[in-house]
Amino acid sequence: MTSQSTANTPAADQIRRAPKVLLHDHLDGGLRPGTVVDLAREAGYSPLPETDPDKLGLWFREAADSGSLERYLETFSHTVGVMQTRDALVRVAAECAEDLAADGVVYAEVRYAPEQHLEGGLSLEEVVEAVNEGFRQGERRAREDGHRIRVGALLTAMRHAARALEIAELANRYRDLGVVGFDIAGAEAGYPPTRHLDAFEYLKRENNHFTIHAGEAFGLPSIWQALQWCGADRLGHGVRIIDDIQVRDDGTVELGRLASYVRDKRIPLELCPSSNLQTGAAASYAEHPIGLLRRLHFRATVNTDNRLMSHTSMSQEFEHLVEAFGYTLDDMQWFSVNAMKSAFIPFDERLAMINDVIKPGYAELKSEWLFRQTASTSGSVASEG
Repeated sequence: MTSQSTANTPAADQIRRAPKVLLHDHLDGGLRPGTVVDLAREAGYSPLPETDPDKLGLWFREAADSGSLERYLETFSHTVGVMQTRDALVRVAAECAEDLAADGVVYAEVRYAPEQHLEGGLSLEEVVEAVNEGFRQGERRAREDGHRIRVGALLTAMRHAARALEIAELANRYRDLGVVGFDIAGAEAGYPPTRHLDAFEYLKRENNHFTIHAGEAFGLPSIWQALQWCGADRLGHGVRIIDDIQVRDDGTVELGRLASYVRDKRIPLELCPSSNLQTGAAASYAEHPIGLLRRLHFRATVNTDNRLMSHTSMSQEFEHLVEAFGYTLDDMQWFSVNAMKSAFIPFDERLAMINDVIKPGYAELKSEWLFRQTASTSGSVASEG
């Protein structure tokens, strides 16, 4: 179901130029294949399965496209393997910001796990400072190319490890220096978020923000624990909330208690359609729960998750959704405003982005359609005369 709008279906170029907001993107899942090859050569990293950038990009896509979250996560050994020096982290972060900006993303929260980048001798603090420096470099380069973007970092703790409190404290120390929040990630099954309650309690005492990977490979208990035990501000994925929604044969819908709570409390869902298809959380774009969740007015957002592994971008995610659900620019604006409302920066800054960047951007794109229609009509009238 799409919104009622006079705007036509957006073309690919309009989708790319539309101001988009990204809340769920992994730094180590978005490298350019050529950068992986370069960094591997510089570091003497030999396990790469391919050294040709095109072939390597295809390998990542095929290895991740297995229907298993565990297999999907295995691909990260190579990207993380080449991100063990300060220069590598700066380069990857700068290119991330540039690539997102070129794709029309105006605000992004990009997450990574500092504990995974210590093999070259860096400290946790040096990792954070290198990534922050890279994001600022990328923002500057994007401006020079005529694009605007703001990137905030989310520090991730691995749910199978035991450093969550340490990473939460790190996120709090750098919260005014480019880090906007905290996350936990990794395989959900067997590693419930409640193992890291000390980290979440600490962040709540510090009035800090955090999201939790939940409801992706594991079902409703994962979502329930993330919200009711841990107090998550957002759900990383959260796609399995669909398990608590019943669609009857006559088309009527009944929400369970947890789904009702998520919708009533406006808890943001960081939905990642292409990634969900790869990990088996959805069978196709047309069958992805985002269609129903949008129709039921959940706080749904559109995200990339891992651009390299899914061979995707924000524009491509929206292209798939436009094709599957007939979404218009109004729908794209709805998703983008949802995401901006849910960002971890201060309220006044979110409001300014919505009112001064996102809404004017979509208004301009919609006016293009209006003028095309006017020109077309005028031409018909002239030819008739």
